[in-house]
Amino acid sequence: MLKKSIIISILLSLSLCVNAAYILIPMDNIQKNHLKAYGLTYWVLQHDVECSWLLNYRGGSFMFKFNELFEKELKIRGISYQIIADVQSTAILQLIADPEANMDEVKLHKAPKIAVYSPKNKQPWDDAVTLVLKYSEIPYDVLYDDEIMTGSLPLYDWLHLHHEDFTGQYGKFWANYRNADWYQNEVKISEETARKYGFNKVSQLKLAVSKKIRDFVAGGGYLFSMCSAPDSYDVALAAEHTDICDHMFDGDPLAPNAHSQLDYNNCFAFKDFTLVTNPMEYEISSIDATQTRGRPGPDKDFFTLFDFSAKWDWVPAMLCQNHEMVIKGFMGQTTAFRKQFVKSNVLIMGENKALNEARYIHGDFGKGTWTFYGGHDPEDYEHLVGDPPTDLSLFPNSPGYRLILNNILFPAAKKEKRKT
Repeated sequence: MLKKSIIISILLSLSLCVNAAYILIPMDNIQKNHLKAYGLTYWVLQHDVECSWLLNYRGGSFMFKFNELFEKELKIRGISYQIIADVQSTAILQLIADPEANMDEVKLHKAPKIAVYSPKNKQPWDDAVTLVLKYSEIPYDVLYDDEIMTGSLPLYDWLHLHHEDFTGQYGKFWANYRNADWYQNEVKISEETARKYGFNKVSQLKLAVSKKIRDFVAGGGYLFSMCSAPDSYDVALAAEHTDICDHMFDGDPLAPNAHSQLDYNNCFAFKDFTLVTNPMEYEISSIDATQTRGRPGPDKDFFTLFDFSAKWDWVPAMLCQNHEMVIKGFMGQTTAFRKQFVKSNVLIMGENKALNEARYIHGDFGKGTWTFYGGHDPEDYEHLVGDPPTDLSLFPNSPGYRLILNNILFPAAKKEKRKT
């Protein structure tokens, strides 16, 4: 009798293993922790296990082969999941493959190597991307000017730029913070680094860094940028042949014909913008809508994601995967991009139509891609200098932060032709 019971138990266990062939991580509104679900998927890729990203299926769900180790980790991280049989996974893929369904499967093959461009000295603000990387438990390395100038960038797949001023004007913080220790320390370190690499001005160093980042993208790299970095990056490239910095930033006045010498062909995303040259004004160019949009407040400030074809426009569909299509707005040094200054070949993925603002844009350059996202922190409407970092354990289902994480998994994705 005991022997028979043991045999039955073994058969039941084998049956369970056969039937429980896949783990499905739903990403619709039943998910308890959307943000950690990305980190778990990244962790599975680190174990050399291929994952399926099911575009537009239950909010962009993830699916991979069942493993007890993975199930244990899902429980530890507090992520909602379902164990499904092989026949159920096949049914899901058949549903997705239906030509009438705006859904598709994208294979995730390898965990991308992540870099964040950030200074080593302490800054009086946080960075939404490093916050969400830490919270979702995705590993990353910090690079700055030294690492970029010495050639470390090509070792990575994905680079993030956040609260940075590539024009050499230190974020235009001079008016309010020139006597602050953090500001003076930033100026000191930046000037020392510029001299180290043979440049007379910080703006020249930042231009050299910008070009190396451009080369990284052209060679197949993935660039993601938020807050003041998107527009200051393009402005720096456009100003390659002129001086747009006033004397308090680089020791001499800006060129009298600086506006006329801008080359918009150098820019990834923007065109026809004008410079804001007043050193007392907390703005770099006319690209940013912060000063012109007013302050609608968190209860009235939203932007809408576009609905792309998962089968034909799979890249923007992937970048827009979410359980919400209307996203809470949030401000930053650069809050949104005024549409009249966005190039016609740029793909707008999120907009505030009433204000004529683009909030989330994407494009190709060479063999790589770039994505720009307006605003500083998706869960802090008006993040000010010196404010404490956001506690993401309070926002585990943040739709605004999901857009960041879509970009982090993007380099792992490969669209494969279906067998007929």
